[in-house]
Amino acid sequence: MQADSPAGRNARTSLFGPLTLARGAALALLACLWLAMLGARSLAGPDEGRYATLSLGMLQSGDWIVPRLNGLLYFEKPPLQYWAGAAAMALFGVDEFAARLWPGLSGLFCVACLAFTAARLRGRETGWHALAAGGSTTWIVVNSQFLSLDAGLTAALTLALCALLLAEQAGQVRSRRRWMLLAWLGVALAVLSKGLIGIVIPAAALLLRAAWERDCGFWRGLEWRRGLAVLLLVAAPWFVVVSWREPAFARFFFVHEHVERFLTPVHRREGAWWSFVPVLLVGFLPWTAALPALLRPRDRAERLMLAWAGFVFVFFSASSSKLPSYILPMFPPLVLLLAPRLQAAGARRLARWLAVAALAWLALLAATPFAARWTSAQTPAAVIEPLARGLGAAALVFLVGALVAALALRRGARAGAVAAMAVAHLLALFVALAAHDPFGQLKSSDALARLVPPDTPVFAVGEYDQTLPFYLRRDVTLVAIVDEFDLGERLEPARWIPTLEGFVERWRQMPRAAAYLSRDTLAELRRRGVDGRVVFTDPRRIVIVKP
Repeated sequence: MQADSPAGRNARTSLFGPLTLARGAALALLACLWLAMLGARSLAGPDEGRYATLSLGMLQSGDWIVPRLNGLLYFEKPPLQYWAGAAAMALFGVDEFAARLWPGLSGLFCVACLAFTAARLRGRETGWHALAAGGSTTWIVVNSQFLSLDAGLTAALTLALCALLLAEQAGQVRSRRRWMLLAWLGVALAVLSKGLIGIVIPAAALLLRAAWERDCGFWRGLEWRRGLAVLLLVAAPWFVVVSWREPAFARFFFVHEHVERFLTPVHRREGAWWSFVPVLLVGFLPWTAALPALLRPRDRAERLMLAWAGFVFVFFSASSSKLPSYILPMFPPLVLLLAPRLQAAGARRLARWLAVAALAWLALLAATPFAARWTSAQTPAAVIEPLARGLGAAALVFLVGALVAALALRRGARAGAVAAMAVAHLLALFVALAAHDPFGQLKSSDALARLVPPDTPVFAVGEYDQTLPFYLRRDVTLVAIVDEFDLGERLEPARWIPTLEGFVERWRQMPRAAAYLSRDTLAELRRRGVDGRVVFTDPRRIVIVKP
């Protein structure tokens, strides 16, 4: 990495230079749209309902130390996401916007952090290309619009990565130290977001680069004494306090949630070793065709980026627990690798990259007339058809933008072509996300919760929708449901009903109540003489109430 010169420092410090009115207005509009989309859809289970309910539980109980899911002890993850969600609900009210605000801000932070870092490392125009690439990459955008832990984790890890890169290029000891301590802060926030993976990813990436270069000299510059102090001061207090209050926490969190989750299919999220290949290819659109160009790092900084992304992909591919969002932390370093290549790419190469993205969307558009093939008894045409129309509209939005980008390339306006491609893809993703809501309603309790009389005790009998407590604004009593509630139910057995027999007895004793269940469970309860009128039904679930 080149040493700082006065001219270089000034160029990097200015970042993107003075914003033109058009650029500033466009960025503000897109950021507002990014945030506005957070409240445009109902929450859908399981993840969105789970994490919204955890945050709401903290807000309602005032206990910000011990997480509870639907009133039961829940130790699977640390609390940073829960704290952020509870704070947002306290400020803006209990709704979808507040529930999703943390991942939305996390996504915007990632994009801004990547643009800032690329500008400092490579210059102003590279920063703009990183902004365009990061702000339009499918998996960064989509995961910022859904409530899960991975957007917050990725924001913290992106802070750690970018600060490490900037520390290595800093010319002054004091500047290097500040960036390095910021990297340690990112690691601490990552630990508070999702556990020890916040340490594993940065450490493994640094070790892989050291093995690649056969050079471990960088270890001396990691500010171990001050850095470990930052890590412990930020991340350790909650772990200490919750372990003191709940002795069962430590074994469950560190053994079950880390070792057993990685080595065994205990969470039933198995997948083939290649499961994340399609996630990477689709998730990196519209820049997927550029992936081969990212495999040839040019310097130490790019070797760290590639080691970071590669480790995330291999680590989670080897894990026995797989969800598509797990590899999200590999996308920011890929964007940093992409930005200088986008800036340097000639018109012909950009045209090839654009064509691959256009073909992907064209294939989706061609598939929409056949959407009826994906219908079933539990997923009717009334849900699939609006989704297909929305995806078709999204494809048309991108294809129009691709045409604008192609015309810009013909005129030699390469930066304009990249901007057109990025904006078109971002807007297409927003159109597709808006179309998801009818499908998402199948996994949401938004509509049915309004039909349950206020203050009526609610039972989830053999079936549980994670969004149900959030939309009811109160806990429900679980009946014959274990799954992720196993620890909480064992520690607090009075908070649930293990058998249908126990539920039937409780139901008959209550003057009023409501039950959320499946058709098969309702048929079984009818055979046992359980009364109740149906107030809600859809292809997947039923709600009955008494009287």
